[in-house]
Amino acid sequence: MHAITIPEPGGPEALVWAEVPDPVPGEGEVLVDVVASAVNRADLLQRQGFYDPPPGSSPYPGLECSGRISALGPGVFGWTVGDEVCALLAGGGYAEKVAVPSGQLLPVPEGLDLTAAAALPEVTATVWSNVFMIAHLRPGETLLIHGGASGIGTMAIQLAKAVGARVAVTAGGPEKLARCADLGADILIDYRQQDFVEEIDKATDGAGADVILDIVGAKYLDRNVKALAVNGRLAVIGLQGGVKGELNLGALLRKRAAVTATSLRGRPLGEKAAIVAAVREHVWPLIAGGRVRPIVDRTVPLADAAQGHRALESGAHVGKVVLIAPDKD
Repeated sequence: MHAITIPEPGGPEALVWAEVPDPVPGEGEVLVDVVASAVNRADLLQRQGFYDPPPGSSPYPGLECSGRISALGPGVFGWTVGDEVCALLAGGGYAEKVAVPSGQLLPVPEGLDLTAAAALPEVTATVWSNVFMIAHLRPGETLLIHGGASGIGTMAIQLAKAVGARVAVTAGGPEKLARCADLGADILIDYRQQDFVEEIDKATDGAGADVILDIVGAKYLDRNVKALAVNGRLAVIGLQGGVKGELNLGALLRKRAAVTATSLRGRPLGEKAAIVAAVREHVWPLIAGGRVRPIVDRTVPLADAAQGHRALESGAHVGKVVLIAPDKD
C-alpha cells in the first residue's frame, strides 16, 4: 500500500507519498480500506517534529478516516467485512489501509457519504468529550468557542445549539463570522477588532460564559478566566497561543470556576472507546436527523496531502479539509 510518510520534519513538502508495508490487524482490531481522511492541527505538529505518535501506533499522520472494513482481527464482534465506517485514530489515516481498534469505529451516519463521514470522528469526539462529558454544558447556558470557523468550532456550534445552549464565537473577519451565524452562533466576535471579554460581558449582562472551549492556550488564559461566569468551566484543547501562562487563582476561586486541559490522541483505548460510544449514542442521531452536519471546506487528493496542510495553515478554511484516497469513492 501507499501512505504519507515524514522522512524528515519540515514544511508541507516534508510529506512524501511512499510505498509502505500493509498493516495487520491485531487483537480487537479491524483493517479498513481508507476512502478518505482529514487534516487536523496535530498532523501539522507531527509533520514539524513536535508531536510524535503514541507508542505502538502508526507512524503515519492522520487522526481519523472513513472507509470499508476489509479484514477482522481476532476477538472482534459486531462488525463485518464490507461495513462502511469512520474511525478515530491515534495515527495512520493518511494511508490506503489502517488497522483500527474496534472500539474506535463508528458506522457512517445515515444520509452521509464516506467523504463527509471522514470529517466527523475527531471533531465529534473532541467536542462531545470536552463540552458535554467534562464541562457539562446545559440547556440555557452560554458557550464561548474560540476559533468558531474551524473544524472543531463548526461542530461545537451545532452541537451546543442542538442541546439548547446560547453560543458565542470568536473568528477572524466578517465572512467567517457570517458562516458561524449560519450554523446558529448567537454572539459574533471578531477577535481582530474586538475584545472578547468585553463582548461577552455585554452580551450576557455581566454574567459571563458558562463554558469556554479554547484552542489558543496561554495567550488567552487570563482573559478566559475573566470571561467565565460564576461556576464557569474553561476547557483548553489547543496551544496555538503558547504553553505557559499566568493564572490568577484568586479570580478562579472567586468564580468557583474550573480549568481542564485534555488531548484525545494519547488516551487509553478504554477511554477512547467510551467517548466514541457516547458520540454514537448522542451525536449520531442528531446527524441522521439533519440537525448537525460535517462542514467540509474542500477536498484534496491524499497523495497531495501537502496541499491540505497549506490550506489549514493559511487559516482561510471554514470547517474541515478532507483528503481523498486514490481510486476511491
